[in-house]
Amino acid sequence: MAENIATQQEEQHLSSFCPRFHTAVEIIGRRWSGVILRAMLAGSTRYTDIACSVPKLSDRLLSERLKEFEQVGIVERVVIPDTPVRVEYHLTQKGAELEPAFQQLADWAEKWIELPPLPEGVGCQESFLQPGEGR
Repeated sequence: MAENIATQQEEQHLSSFCPRFHTAVEIIGRRWSGVILRAMLAGSTRYTDIACSVPKLSDRLLSERLKEFEQVGIVERVVIPDTPVRVEYHLTQKGAELEPAFQQLADWAEKWIELPPLPEGVGCQESFLQPGEGR
C-alpha cells in the first residue's frame, strides 16, 4: 500500500503536463512579469517605484502587466484619496506566496546563469536603478 502511494506521488511529480502549472508559468513567464513581481516582492508598491526598479520597461507594458496581475488575483490596486490621488499596488496573499518560488529561481540563476562582466565593484543588484531614480 505504502509503495503504491509513493509510486503515485512520483508519477504525479514527474508528469509531463499539468494545466495548473502551465497556467502559472504563462502568468509569471510573460515578458517582464518576473522582474515586475520581483520588484514588488522586494517592497515596491507605487507605480513609479516599480517602473524605476525595472530598466527599459515601458509604461504601457507595466500598466498592462499590473492589470493582468490584478485580474488573476496576484495584485490589488489601492487608490489613496489624497491630494493628489495616489495609486499603490500590493501583492495579495496569492501573490506573496510566490516568494519561495522566486527565491528558489534566484538561487538557481545565481548558480547556473553567467552574466557578461559587470564593471569592477558592481554586483547584480547595483546594476539596476534604485526606486525613485530616473529611468
